[in-house]
Amino acid sequence: MTRRAPAAPVAPAPAPLSPAEQAAARLAAKNATFDQARGNIFTTTGTTSDTISRAAIQDLPQGDNASVEKVLLQMPGVSQDSAASGSLHVRNDHGNLQYRINGILLPDGVTGLGSIFDTSFIGSMSLVTGALPAEYGLRTTGLIDIKTRTDLFNNSGSVGVYGGSFGTIQPSFEYGGTFGNTCPTPTPGAYTKANPDCFAGVQYYFTGRYTQNSVGIESATPTYNAFHDFSQQDRGFAYMSAYVDPTTRVSLIAGTAYNNFQIPNRPDQPTTLGSAFGVSSFNSLLLNENQVETTQFSVLTAQKSYDGFDGQLSFFTRYSNLHYTPDPIGDLLINGVASDISRRSLVNGLQGDGSYKLGDSHTLRAGFSVSGEQVFVGNTSLVEPTDINGNPIDAPFNITDNVSKLGWLAGVYVQDEWKLTNQLTMNYGLRFDQMDQFVTANQFSPRLSFTYKPFENTTFHAGYARYFTPPVLVEAAPVNINAFNNTTAAVPTNQGSDPVLPERSHYFDAGVDQTFKFGCGSDGKNCSSLDLGVDAYYKIATDLIDNGFFGQALVLSAFNYARGYNEGIEFKGKLTSGNLQLYGNVAIAQQRANDPVSNQYLFGNTPLPDLGGLTEFQYLQSHFIYTDHNQFVTASAGASYKFCGRPATAAEAFGDNGLSWCGVTLSADAIYGSGLRNGDANIGSVPAYTQVNLGIKREFLLPNDLKPMTIRFDVVNLFDRIYEIRDGSGIGVFAPQFGPRRGFYVGISKKI
Repeated sequence: MTRRAPAAPVAPAPAPLSPAEQAAARLAAKNATFDQARGNIFTTTGTTSDTISRAAIQDLPQGDNASVEKVLLQMPGVSQDSAASGSLHVRNDHGNLQYRINGILLPDGVTGLGSIFDTSFIGSMSLVTGALPAEYGLRTTGLIDIKTRTDLFNNSGSVGVYGGSFGTIQPSFEYGGTFGNTCPTPTPGAYTKANPDCFAGVQYYFTGRYTQNSVGIESATPTYNAFHDFSQQDRGFAYMSAYVDPTTRVSLIAGTAYNNFQIPNRPDQPTTLGSAFGVSSFNSLLLNENQVETTQFSVLTAQKSYDGFDGQLSFFTRYSNLHYTPDPIGDLLINGVASDISRRSLVNGLQGDGSYKLGDSHTLRAGFSVSGEQVFVGNTSLVEPTDINGNPIDAPFNITDNVSKLGWLAGVYVQDEWKLTNQLTMNYGLRFDQMDQFVTANQFSPRLSFTYKPFENTTFHAGYARYFTPPVLVEAAPVNINAFNNTTAAVPTNQGSDPVLPERSHYFDAGVDQTFKFGCGSDGKNCSSLDLGVDAYYKIATDLIDNGFFGQALVLSAFNYARGYNEGIEFKGKLTSGNLQLYGNVAIAQQRANDPVSNQYLFGNTPLPDLGGLTEFQYLQSHFIYTDHNQFVTASAGASYKFCGRPATAAEAFGDNGLSWCGVTLSADAIYGSGLRNGDANIGSVPAYTQVNLGIKREFLLPNDLKPMTIRFDVVNLFDRIYEIRDGSGIGVFAPQFGPRRGFYVGISKKI
């Protein structure tokens, strides 16, 4: 007798979505449609880019407790520097980066020591370099393209705390949702398909983070504990969005940051003056220098998508304030000057961008931007007079040198993305930029690039761009150097103090990206992938802009080299196989420049044996040198593995059935640098270094709770490698800065 096989169990039909859930699903679909439309406005055709997702950021050691700058160090061609010098360099350039959130350019402000936002709201972050299309102007070394998370408005959030070594305490919170609704009262079956005349009310998201530690910026000594380096930092971010009608979305982005830093001390600094206020000696470990930074920014945007046209119009504003306070007696005795420096900037502007698809072959794009920036640069310096022989006289007095300026920037562009064949695309355009700041200048800048895809997973790109880069307004403020004559703060007056000029450059870039897919399922999906890429670039610059510290205050001053060359090649690779991810990047590059043509007084006028008896200024006039932020070899690598690929259930996390690895993620990352430049005229370099970080986290569910909890443990600088980022020598380098010592950190967060 044949036994009948038991019938296969029938999966129960999914429960119908509630009206609220159906409305949320429709809203998510509408958001995705508008996000895609916004992507049509901006293109990166012909460039090279590297993107990190939110999931990848969270899986890195420290996760979203790490700053944006630390995450960027894991991208190709990004080298580490001290916080005072901007924390990083892309392709060996100093600064010249533009940050965009959802396509909107954040305007320049005052460069400080702290980050102005963190990574918790980021859905993806891309570093775009190369020959940028015409729609990207002014800051062109790299585009940091940030897109907000797609799940910001799902009526949920999280709270957490992170901390550990060096007195680190970092509580954080986030929450997002939707309120209000213009949809009619639902009836049974009303939400079975999208209704274009029904859209939700206001969507909102906000996040905040507080950080406190005893290593606010890099220590000036190799000791485990820094001297005088306490810091408190607050950051907040808000994002609101609403649909005015089915084709129009309005959004508001706002952020705030307050950073308070003690400036690290180092022992045994000699005094340069005989006495000040009757004091003849001073212990440099007792210096009390501090810096406070405040930043607020907001962007109001209206986006329209209708009948092949996608457009976006934005109003943006940013306020920045930096105040450096010296130790009056200590700085005067040690440095010969104690400068109290304030820098304030208020920027307001408009940006408009649009695209229109003209048939199957052409996508036309055009736009404009205009901004006005009011700056104030205040400098009150305590100095001593000198006699006819240059000897200081103990009669300190203040010299005040204040500058105020309203500067303007404007730009307009037009470009066409022309699909010549199914494999070959040409993107060409022209932009015009006008600046009216401490100098007035303008430039027409053509752009041209080609992208060739002979096969589905192979992409070649090559491009040329003409760039025009104004200096940061507060860093270009002129100084009345004659006011310091016959004092202990006197500078060379016979070398010149010409104004800082805009940088003009020709940029060439070419590369190839290849993706290999393997291990696919029978349906051709769930493949493993290996992404490889190589990119080479060459830049010829006139009036190359550089920055440095030329006094005891940690505020940047800008200057120009008459000529500059920047060249390099980058290799990158990324493997994704199931729950395993590996990546690695190597960059080989150099930047050379010569002949300072602005703010020449910043350079030394003392003959130096290492320079053949020439002064630093004379040597730079006749020799090409490596810029201080040049690093020949930069590398980064990382790996993460996620067990089960999902949070652990309550039974797996707390049951008695043995150890379960579900919900556990192991990660490691590393950075390598061959060393930034040092010595007179940057003729040497600091030693090479490697820093390795480790992380482990577990995401699990509590009993009767569907929203997971995450605990994590991280080790920064696993091998406690003591290394110098800067050694206090080189052009525009004032003090040593050391990389972080080994630290242990624990975090816990809960979704709500």
